[in-house]
Amino acid sequence: MVVNERLGMITHLIGEKSRAIMLWNLLGDNALTATELATCADVSPQSASMHLNKLVHARLLVTEKQGRHRYYRLSGPDVAYAVEAIASLIPAEKNTLKDSSVRKVDDVRYCRTCYDHLAGKVGVLLTDQLLKHKIILRVGAEFDLTRKGVEWFESMGIEVEALKNTRRIFARACLDWSERRHHLAGALGAAFLKKILEFDWVRQVKHSRAMILTPKGRREIYDLLRLNV
Repeated sequence: MVVNERLGMITHLIGEKSRAIMLWNLLGDNALTATELATCADVSPQSASMHLNKLVHARLLVTEKQGRHRYYRLSGPDVAYAVEAIASLIPAEKNTLKDSSVRKVDDVRYCRTCYDHLAGKVGVLLTDQLLKHKIILRVGAEFDLTRKGVEWFESMGIEVEALKNTRRIFARACLDWSERRHHLAGALGAAFLKKILEFDWVRQVKHSRAMILTPKGRREIYDLLRLNV
């Protein structure tokens, strides 16, 4: 009964439209003010404050204060995985958006952040190639590294053993909402995204979860994984 009640409480919190939109807009591991989230959800500041208090109380969001402003962000990657997984249930529909809006949606579907790791078509294709080249292997709902994989990631400057010793799940299979397939998440996925940002393989689009794949990134990905993206 306790599990039933808690599950009902969480699904009720996430399932409310305004709160769902707020959580969706925080998926980029960014922090937003109550005013910004009220605008995203198209609700009044008072209504936004009420919704945000409920999400904080349920430990789905955390707050941090800077100067006069209070910022809200997701409490952790598990919240991001849950929201992304729910979004994958959205049925595919014919696009009726204007050209500029279509481009923005297509950019997000092609390459984006999902909390702190790479998602979208590029994220899924990269994960597929890592599997194909036996760098990672699927183990239930997670991934693991082969011996070749340990060497591959360490050659990029990623300290595999240090990642395995953190509290976070090492390599998680995260269901991609737009591709309906899995991409690499967890501590390894986050470290990988951090590295390719440092290498300038991808760049973050301002005020968006979309990522731009650079010419250098396309060349390096092809050289390493024989993948054209």
